[in-house]
Amino acid sequence: MQTLNDIRSTFLSYFDKQGHAVVPSSPLVPRNDPTLLFTAAGMVQFKNLFTGLEKRDYTRAVTAQKCVRAGGKHNDLDNVGYTARHHTFFEMLGNFSFGDYFKDEAIAFAWDLVTGDLGIDKSRLYVTIYHTDDEAADIWKKVGVPEDRIIRIATDDNFWSAGPTGPCGPCTEIFYDHGDHIWGGPPGSPEEDGDRFVEIWNLVFMQYEQFQDGTRRDLAAQSIDTGMGIERVAALLQGTNDNYATDLMRALIEASADASSTDPDGPGKTHHRVIADHLRSTSFLMADGVMPSNDGRGYVLRRIMRRAMRHAHLLGAKDPLMHRLVPALVQKMGAAYPELGQAQSMIEQTLLQEETRFRQTLDRGLKLLDDELSQLPEGADLPGDAAFKLYDTYGFPLDLTQDALREKGRGVDTEGFDAAMAEQKAKARAAWSGSGETADATVWFDLADTHGATDFLGYDTETAEGVVLAIVTSDGQEVDALDSEGDAGWVVLNQTPFYAESGGQVGDHGYMRILEGTHEASETRFSGHVSDVQKRGEGLFAHYLTVDTGRLAVGDAVQLEVDHKRRSAIRANHSATHLLHEALREALGDHVAQRGSLNADDRLRFDFSHTQALSLEELARVEADVNAYIRQNAPVETRIMTPDDARALGAQALFGEKYGDEVRVVSMGRKSGSGKGADGETYSLELCGGTHVRQTGDIGAFVTLGDSASSAGVRRIEALTGAAAMDYLRAQDHRLAEVASDLKAQAADVPDRVRALLEERRALSNEVAQLRRELAMAGGGTSSAPETREIAGIPFLAQVLSGVTGKDLPALVDQFKEKLGRGAVLLIADTDGKAAVAAGVTPDLTDQLSAVDVVKAAVAELGGQGGGGRADMAQGGAKNAANADAAIAAAEKVLGG
Repeated sequence: MQTLNDIRSTFLSYFDKQGHAVVPSSPLVPRNDPTLLFTAAGMVQFKNLFTGLEKRDYTRAVTAQKCVRAGGKHNDLDNVGYTARHHTFFEMLGNFSFGDYFKDEAIAFAWDLVTGDLGIDKSRLYVTIYHTDDEAADIWKKVGVPEDRIIRIATDDNFWSAGPTGPCGPCTEIFYDHGDHIWGGPPGSPEEDGDRFVEIWNLVFMQYEQFQDGTRRDLAAQSIDTGMGIERVAALLQGTNDNYATDLMRALIEASADASSTDPDGPGKTHHRVIADHLRSTSFLMADGVMPSNDGRGYVLRRIMRRAMRHAHLLGAKDPLMHRLVPALVQKMGAAYPELGQAQSMIEQTLLQEETRFRQTLDRGLKLLDDELSQLPEGADLPGDAAFKLYDTYGFPLDLTQDALREKGRGVDTEGFDAAMAEQKAKARAAWSGSGETADATVWFDLADTHGATDFLGYDTETAEGVVLAIVTSDGQEVDALDSEGDAGWVVLNQTPFYAESGGQVGDHGYMRILEGTHEASETRFSGHVSDVQKRGEGLFAHYLTVDTGRLAVGDAVQLEVDHKRRSAIRANHSATHLLHEALREALGDHVAQRGSLNADDRLRFDFSHTQALSLEELARVEADVNAYIRQNAPVETRIMTPDDARALGAQALFGEKYGDEVRVVSMGRKSGSGKGADGETYSLELCGGTHVRQTGDIGAFVTLGDSASSAGVRRIEALTGAAAMDYLRAQDHRLAEVASDLKAQAADVPDRVRALLEERRALSNEVAQLRRELAMAGGGTSSAPETREIAGIPFLAQVLSGVTGKDLPALVDQFKEKLGRGAVLLIADTDGKAAVAAGVTPDLTDQLSAVDVVKAAVAELGGQGGGGRADMAQGGAKNAANADAAIAAAEKVLGG
C-alpha cells in the first residue's frame, strides 16, 4: 500500500527529476496576498512570479503545500466530519511553470505521473477541459486518453481568473471513477455531485490577460499552476473513496479512539473524524505562529479547537484529550514538516490550556442550552436572543450553539442573534460616547464596528501585504484617498506587520508601496512612509502615513515593510528590559516591580519600585547579570495562557497594562539550579505583548547610563543595547584616553591620579580659607577699618569683608567672639556685589540677645529676606551688599533694644 508519505515523496521526486526546484511549503499565513485569511492553494506563494513582479532563480517548481480552509471565502468547517472529503487542513501537491513550459508538457507530466509512477488505472480516469480549448483536447488524445473520456465544460468550473481583470485561462481536470457501487455521475452530468467521480488533479493554463472592457490578449509569459489533492489520491490508491480511511487519518482516528477508550467505528465515528481533522489544522496553524485569540486568524483557530473539543466531550472524555494526540500527528507528518516537531511542546501546552478552560464554558453552556430548549416546542429553532445570551453572558459562541443544535435537528434564529448583537453594540457605543473621549474619536468606534480588529502579523514577519480599509485625517475626518505628495493621515489595514505603540514599546516606522508592471519593468505607483502606529477603537491599528509619491485610496492593496533596523533595535531594548527587571529583583529583592518603561530604538528606560539610590556595586552587578544572560544566547519563547495561569507560573505582570482573558507569556534565560516558576529554570518570565529578539544573544550588549529618582519610591534606570551600547563604550574609552593624556598617565592609573588631584585641591582650598580668615582677623580683609563699640552695654564688632566667602564667616565669627570675650559680632562678606551675612553672640548674652534677630535686621536692609540659625550663631544672605552701612545700623538698633 502506498502511504500518504510515499505519495508525497513520489510526487516531489518525479518533478525534481524533471528539472523542477523543490520549494518548501509556505506558511499558512499568506505574506503576499492580504485578501486571504489562510493559504488555501499551492500557487499563493508564487503569486508575484505569475504576475511578473518577482523573479527567482528557477522557472519551474514543485511543492507540497499545507493549506487551511476554515474561514473567509474558503470555508469548509461546517462540513468536516460529516462528508468523505471535506477538511479544514489538507495538502496540495503542485507543479508550476513561470513562463517555461505550457500545455504540452504540463499534460504529459500529469498523465505520466498518475498512470506511471503512481500506477493509477487508466481505465478509471476521465478528464475535463474548457469547452473551447481544442488545444488541450488534442494533447490529451495524444497522451492516450480516449475522446469519449474527454468532457467539455462550458462553465467557470473550467476557467480560472484572478478577478475581473488580470491573468486568466482555461483549466483541465483529472477525475477518478470509484465504481458503479457508489452513486454519482461524471462531471457535467445531473449526478455530478455524487461521490463516484472524484477530481484528483486540476491544471490551470495561465494563458490570457483580461481587461476592464472584457477583451483578452495572450500573456507574454504563459504559465502553469496545478494542484493535486494528496488525501484524495491516497484514498483511491488505498482502495477507498473516503479520505478518513487513509493511513494518515486512520492513525489519528485510532489515536483519538484509544485516548477516549471508544470504538473508532462505533457511534462516535463522526466525532473521531472531526477531532482527527481539526488536530491537523490547529497544530499546523500554531506551528506557523497563529495563536488562539478572540479576533482574526486567532479566532478561527480557537473556533476549530473548540469544535474538536466539543466532539471530544461528546465522546465522553472526562479529561482534556486533544494535547494527547499531538505525538501521533508529529510521528506521521513531522518528517515532511519539521516545524511541527519543533513546536510540539508549545502545541501540546496550548491545547491543554485551551481545553481545560473551554470545558468549563462547555459544561455550563450545554446545560443552559438544554434549559432553553426545554421551554420551546419540539423541533423549534432557538430564539436569537437566547443564543446571544449564551454568547454574551456565558461565553458560548454562536457556531458551537449551531453545531450542538445540528445534531438535534434544530437551528438558530441568526437574524435575532444579529439584532441582539447590534443592540448591545449600540448600548456600548452610547456609554463610550459619554466617557469623556474626544469627539473625533467616534470615527474609530465606527470603523472598529465595521471592520473588526486589525490582524497583527508582526510577531513573525516584517513584510506583508494589506488592504486599505479606511483613511482618517488628523482632525478625525474619514476620507477616500490621500491624493498627492505631502498629504498625511491615519491608514487602517486589514492586516499589518507594524507594531502599534503599547506596553512601553514605541510604534514601528516603515513604508507602504504599490508596485505595478513586471519584475523587469516594475513601477512604483504609490509610495509613502509610516512615522507612527497607534491603537484606536477596539483593536484597530492606525498607521500615520505621509505620501511621498502617487495616490493611496481605500481598497488599494499595499506592500508593507517595517523599518528592519529600527525594529531590531527596539526588540533588543525590549528584551533587555525583561532581563533588567529580573536582574534588579535578584540584586535588590522581590519588592522590585515595574512602574513604567520606554522601549525605543535608541535607548530603554525602566522605572521600578525602590526607595534608595543603587550603589555602584549594585549597579555593576545588575549590568553584569544582564550581560551574562545575553551571552547565554538562550531562546526567547512565547506562550499563550490565561492571566491566572501565567501568574501561577510565576510570570511578572507589567505595570499599567490591561489584560484580557488571555496573555502572551515571554520567557528568556535559563538558570543553573532551581529558580522561580513552575519549570524552575526560567530566568525571566513576564506577561508581554511586545516584540522580542529570538535569542538573548541578539541583544548584543547592555550598558546602564545610571540610576536616578523618578518619583517618590520609584527609581529610574536608563540603558543602551547593541550598537548604541558599543558606541557609548567607545566614546567613554575615548574620553578616558583624553583624560589620561592630559594627566600624562596610563588609563588604568587615572582614578588614583584624579583622587590625588582632588585631595590636593581640597588641601589647597582649606589652606586658602585659613589664610583668608587670618587676613580678615588681621584687618586685611576689610573694606573699612574694624570697629568695636559698646551699644546698650554690649560690646559690638561689625565688619564688611572682601575676599572671603559665606562659608568662611561662621569660623570668623567664632574667632571674633573669642577675641571679644563678651559681646556680639556682625560680619558681611561682599562677593561680587552679593552679600553673605553672619552674626554671633557670646553665650553669656544669649538670654537677652539672639543672633537670629541681628541677622534678620541686617539682611532686610541688604534687600534680602529672613535668616536663621541659633541664638549664638545665625546666617543669611541678600543680593546687594552696597547698603552694608545701613545693615550695620539696623543691627545696632537690635542691640539697643
